[in-house]
Order: sequence, then C-alpha cells, then structure tokens
Amino acid sequence: MYPEIQPYAHGFLNTEDGHSVYWELCGNPRGKPAIFLHGGPGSGCSPVHRRLFNPQRYKVLLFDQRGCGRSAPHACLDNNTTWHLTADMERLRSEILAAERMLVFGGSWGSTLALAYAQQHPERVSELILRGVFTVRRQELQWFYQEGASWLFPDHWQSFLAPIPPAERHDLITAYHKRLTGADRRSQMEAAHAWTQWESNTITLLPNLMHQQAYAADEDALAFARIESHYFVNQGFLEEGRLLRDAQRLRDIPGVIVQGRYDACTPVRTAWELHQAWPQAEFHLVEDAGHAFDEPGILPRLIAATDKFSQQF
Repeated sequence: MYPEIQPYAHGFLNTEDGHSVYWELCGNPRGKPAIFLHGGPGSGCSPVHRRLFNPQRYKVLLFDQRGCGRSAPHACLDNNTTWHLTADMERLRSEILAAERMLVFGGSWGSTLALAYAQQHPERVSELILRGVFTVRRQELQWFYQEGASWLFPDHWQSFLAPIPPAERHDLITAYHKRLTGADRRSQMEAAHAWTQWESNTITLLPNLMHQQAYAADEDALAFARIESHYFVNQGFLEEGRLLRDAQRLRDIPGVIVQGRYDACTPVRTAWELHQAWPQAEFHLVEDAGHAFDEPGILPRLIAATDKFSQQF
C-alpha cells in the first residue's frame, strides 16, 4: 500500500434529516476524484483505506456512512437506508469533491452501495472498482446468516447461535435484529459481540488476529451489528435481484472486479453473475484468498486497479 497520509480537509455533512456524516479528503487537491465506500454496513472508514490510492494522483473522499464511525447519532437507524446513502454520496460528490464524475471504489457492502449508486447515476461514475461482491439477495443472506457458511465454520457458528433460543433460530437475522434494537442493554451487547465475531472470524482465508479484534469495543460492535441487521432484515432496501438485473446500466463504465475464490462471506457466485451481466469489466478471481481486502492475493490487484485508472485523468 501507499504510505500513511493524513486528510488535508475534513468535516461533517448535515443531511437535514437527523444525521451528521463525517467526511475527509486525502491526497492531491487537484488529483483524480474518487470516493471510497466502506463495508458493513456499519463499520466506518479507517486510515488504512487511504493507502489504497496514490496520494500524488488522487483526490480521495472517504466518509463514515450514517450511524457509524465518526458520524452521528451513533448506531442510529432512522432515515438510514441504501437510498439515503446514495443521496449522501451525490451531495458529497457535488459539494465536497466538487467533481462532475468520480471513481467509485467499494468492497463487500461497499460494492452493494457502489452498484446502487452507479446504476442510479451512471453519468457521475468515471470507473468502478469492486471487491467481494455482495448484492443482498435473499440467498446471499441465507448463506451467511442461516445455513451455508455454518458448514465451513461450525465452531464459530456455535458461538453465533448462543444468544438466540432454539425456538427463534429458524430466522436468525430477525432474532438478532430484535435484540439489537431492544431495550435490554445486556442482551443487546451480547448479540452485538456474537454478530461481529461471527463475521470477524470468517472473512479471511486464514485466521487473522487483527480482524478478530476489529470490533472489540462495545460501541463499535453495537454500530456494526445493529446497522447490519437493520439493513439485512430489510434486504438492503432493494428489490430482489435488482443490482444484477440492472447491471446493463454499467456497460459504459470501465470497471474492475476482484473476488477471492474462498470468500465464505460473499461467495464467488455473485461476483461471477455480475461478471456475466457486465462483461465489459475486468474480472480477477483470486485463487488463494477469502473476503478481506488486505489479503495477499487481493490487495495487489486493488492497488493495480487504482494505479491503472489514475492514468485516465
């Protein structure tokens, strides 16, 4: 990755419907405009994400989506849907990046948001870089939160099941959402940590202590789990299959898709189906990788993609 850098500007976007969205600008103020979309939903950006872009060539906007990271109110679910987030992106493009078009980079949930924005505003997207493709279809959610990945990680699955009584385990997303939005703080935090640990223990090809400790703090775990369950119980506020169905809207946008072969969180089938629906994009299937962006096989391809597109400005 590129060396560590600090933002040259930062602030908050007032959404006028109850949220204050943190944003920061990094790199070259006269560089190629780009926006980075973090995963989750609910995780927030970190300094390491700045290092995916050449700071001499890019003007990068990173922001913490509604309710998470440095945005406020913390873990708030009001007025928090996919379409609120794409509206925030459009304002950030216009008011903060001050760009007619921008490169959009998103991984995991960030790929969902990137696809939703690009299909809504194709004229505003210069290029797309997607990693660990996720479209919030029912089968994708069932795989990771009901049955599928559980067969690969039965030890971690046992811990994920623990907060939920057997009578409610037929619909684990709903059961978790009930606890994460309930008034019982103890039950809420037990659910938050179990939810985040399930994901943290399964997103890399090999165990990774840094990822396992990512949401150790109560408030980080709560925002991540509460916001994710809110989106997933509502299937991302998306019509089933919409992002693949409307992939033809991307045909004039240069793109790169990077997908780990052994991604247990967002299995390769979705990325493959997007590749079939959007053949104009480069497709990289990494044979020795899971889901996380910083895995050895995935990270070099993401850097290569940002480097490649930095020349087109």
